[in-house]
Amino acid sequence: MAKKKTILDLYKMKENGEKAAWIVLYDSCFASYAEEAGVDMILCGDSMGMIVYGNAGTVPVTMDMSIAHCQGVRKGAPNTYLIGDLPFGSYHISAEDAVRNAIRFYKEADVDAVKLEGGVAVADKIKAITEAGMVVFGHIGLTPQSSASMGGFKAQGRTVESAKAIIEDAIAVYKAGARTLLLEGVPEEICAYVHKMLPIPVYGIGAGIDCDGQVILAADSLGMYKNFTPKFAKKYVDIAAMATQGIEDYVKEVKEEAFPAPEHKYKISGDPEEFAKLFEEMKPFFEK
Repeated sequence: MAKKKTILDLYKMKENGEKAAWIVLYDSCFASYAEEAGVDMILCGDSMGMIVYGNAGTVPVTMDMSIAHCQGVRKGAPNTYLIGDLPFGSYHISAEDAVRNAIRFYKEADVDAVKLEGGVAVADKIKAITEAGMVVFGHIGLTPQSSASMGGFKAQGRTVESAKAIIEDAIAVYKAGARTLLLEGVPEEICAYVHKMLPIPVYGIGAGIDCDGQVILAADSLGMYKNFTPKFAKKYVDIAAMATQGIEDYVKEVKEEAFPAPEHKYKISGDPEEFAKLFEEMKPFFEK
């Protein structure tokens, strides 16, 4: 079993030009698969709001939901670097709130870092969490928690004006003390520029290849979520199709009494005549 990485290992990977592969998931079962497959990091993301709970976005996700899922992921992947996603409302009111909720993640879910969305607007919260001794992953560009103000889940930084805002956010996040930065849904040129200028690891999701590693949702890469698939996601297997077919086969076999077959059944042990006598003795109780 590989030893769990630390933030220093992530910096060494950047120095050595080794790409980091991390994945977003929300439960113990899939976390165990990811650890066995050798991912470098797992993000227990607030995208659970859509994938697990069927909401239209991430805003309804609460701290209690996030921590419960993080706890499950940690149990399934005890030796993988785990990032907890601070949900909407858990760091927006004050720096004190941000630190309190980050501490909850560390104490209750045994995470290795927390992630929060935003740049200039949340720099004070990043600074406060960092000064409290915790590792912060920044996240700018397409930030799902504020997608409504962006007009939906749309790529950011495609004009000079919006690109400038993303670069300013990257600088603010770095100066506030974030140890890494995630860029989502931005042109590859913008990500490449930020990657070149910042000394911290810069990761991408829909941001091109010129960065220190990639992130993808397990729900997208494994074909589990059918409602929406981002342009930047690649489907490696189609679990949804396999699951539907499997359940169809199950329904068919139940209807035809092909399941359970003999190999799925238990048999009594002992003298059959004794059981027959027991069944006869119990009949009056059903008649009362």
